[in-house]
Amino acid sequence: MNILLLAAGLLSIFVGLIHSIFGELLIFKKVRDGGIVPAVTSGLLGEGNIRILWATWHIASIFGWVAGAMLISIANNDFSGSALFVQYISASMFASGLLVFIATKARHPGWIGLCGVAILCWLA
Repeated sequence: MNILLLAAGLLSIFVGLIHSIFGELLIFKKVRDGGIVPAVTSGLLGEGNIRILWATWHIASIFGWVAGAMLISIANNDFSGSALFVQYISASMFASGLLVFIATKARHPGWIGLCGVAILCWLA
């Protein structure tokens, strides 16, 4: 078993989970009118904008969970044939972390988790 890839996979799932939970508590709770999908308009954003932002928010979390599941699966099997997939996941996590770092001027901690996954994959 590759411990670094296992750690990267678990971290990816954790980051996705925190992303969805905090998004619901800190952002979407304010624009929800009782339904599952937020629909309350907010200034410049109409109902359709709010709905697609909510969906996109959770899609990002789902992608993180899937990447984590793939890393855990690779960690438990032969790593050699999966090296390219690990490189793709590492590069996408690093690019995402860099994007969050730049966009928030390093104030949002998400970049740490995303870059952490990238570094663990790179070290594996």
